[in-house]
Amino acid sequence: MNKIKIILALLVIAGISTSFKGADKVNIWLVGDSTMAAKKAERKPESGWGVELSDYVTGKAKVHNHAASGRSTKSFVDEGRWKTVKDSLKKGDYVVIQFGHNDEKPEPKLHTDAQTSFKDNLRNFVRETRDKGGIPIICSSIVRRHFDEKGNLVDSHGEYIEAAEEVARETNTFYVDMEKETRQLVIKLGMEKSKELYNYGKKDDTHLNHYGAGIVAGLFVKEIKYQQLELAKLFK
Repeated sequence: MNKIKIILALLVIAGISTSFKGADKVNIWLVGDSTMAAKKAERKPESGWGVELSDYVTGKAKVHNHAASGRSTKSFVDEGRWKTVKDSLKKGDYVVIQFGHNDEKPEPKLHTDAQTSFKDNLRNFVRETRDKGGIPIICSSIVRRHFDEKGNLVDSHGEYIEAAEEVARETNTFYVDMEKETRQLVIKLGMEKSKELYNYGKKDDTHLNHYGAGIVAGLFVKEIKYQQLELAKLFK
């Protein structure tokens, strides 16, 4: 009888141990646009840097990429995509937020004003993440590969980059300037070599290919480690 009790006790302990291991896994939720999103097979070799981020995490984390092509902060909320993420959040989860590419567009279903509605939407993402015990990280948009006739890389995001940084500062939220990081990379590579990062087979200067997405994901990880955020412990 004592042996049976011992066996049962060991089974209970093993079950508890397994449940704790599962609970230790930290979720990293990604919300953003096509530069971060996964793509359908017919769009290969186009990829989003959020897809390649999974290659950088340790076994203690899991990436949930909810970024979607053609979405702005407005449409992401209006379509219920943010609610899906918010309702899934657990204490200690991270939410990486990167919008701007489509917020700039004039279409009513997408457009937000950089200084008003765009900022308000970012603030809401931050507040609602924290309400669930999550940790928000705001990113600026990655750079578009737009060179002028003199070979200078042109700014195509305007106020949206500054707006993202301002919200991060005002709300005391971790901030990763992906526009700066990718701008420096594209300038370093130059007009021709930088084509290797983008889906240039289709003359696309906005979307990355798998190689470029991996490089850009690496820039994100590098900056997280440079800032010595707790999240860095979840990356290889």
